[in-house]
Amino acid sequence: MFKSLFVLLFLVVLSLQLPVSCSAEEGGAGHYLPGSAATLVDVAPSQSGWVIQPLYLYYDAEFDGTKTVPVGGLVSTGLDVRVDAITIGGVYSAETKVFGATYSAGVYVPFVWMDVTGTVENFSKNDRESGLSDIAIIPAVLVWKTGSWQYDVAFPIYAPTGDYEVGQLANLGLNYWTFDPTFGLVYGNTETGLNASLHAGITFNTENSDTDYDSGSVLHAEVSIQQLIPSKVGIFGFGLNAFLYEQISDDSGSGATNGAFRSHSIGIGPVLDYIVPTETNGTFVFELKWLPELDTNNKVEGDFVWFKAGWQF
Repeated sequence: MFKSLFVLLFLVVLSLQLPVSCSAEEGGAGHYLPGSAATLVDVAPSQSGWVIQPLYLYYDAEFDGTKTVPVGGLVSTGLDVRVDAITIGGVYSAETKVFGATYSAGVYVPFVWMDVTGTVENFSKNDRESGLSDIAIIPAVLVWKTGSWQYDVAFPIYAPTGDYEVGQLANLGLNYWTFDPTFGLVYGNTETGLNASLHAGITFNTENSDTDYDSGSVLHAEVSIQQLIPSKVGIFGFGLNAFLYEQISDDSGSGATNGAFRSHSIGIGPVLDYIVPTETNGTFVFELKWLPELDTNNKVEGDFVWFKAGWQF
């Protein structure tokens, strides 16, 4: 069992180092964010009840100043982006099994503070916006658990609920729907404290009708390995999270002035956890992780810093 697990992890991490084609999505970013579904706090519940999750994301990034990027109906040379986002999520898992699996459904509502600077027609332009961003709806998550292994499939849908205005560099929403079927494989050994997971999915985007821009599909894969250490005051954990973000189909539409513009990004970073199980109030999980992007193409490049909490009851 251990051998097969480590072979799987080795192959995924190795794939992040292989050369890829670099032939991006509108604005150099899409709905899926690296680090959003990868580690212990993200694992889909395998028992009935509620999970409440407040999440904080800090992202500071830039787009290569020698290249142009289509964003908000404009063409900008380079971009400097800073994002602070607070998301409140809730997931409910039913007692009744569906196809022998635990069935869950949930919703995540993000609030964003965004500051974007770029060069448009040789003039510097800066836009700042804050408010509700695009809501993620999860109508179905199915989890099968056997021994130390867990298998899950999820069907997140990102709705264009955030404000969008042509001519702005900073927009709270992307102005299109995204469907993101995702598969997960999780290993957790309660005796040794070793935990590992692999999650992979493909995004399918509708067209941004305001800019006639159809962003291509993205393959995203994340792998993590974490070690838990029990103590008198809770359970501490540490580990690594690596990700691959690879656009697998071309951008299209009359607004796709940069042509195929396929995006690519890989990264790896540390993860810290603190778990507090209680007898009466459920389990509390806290997680901090830093994911620097190590290699990107046709995409903003920066650092994802996540602070996540979860309350399962």
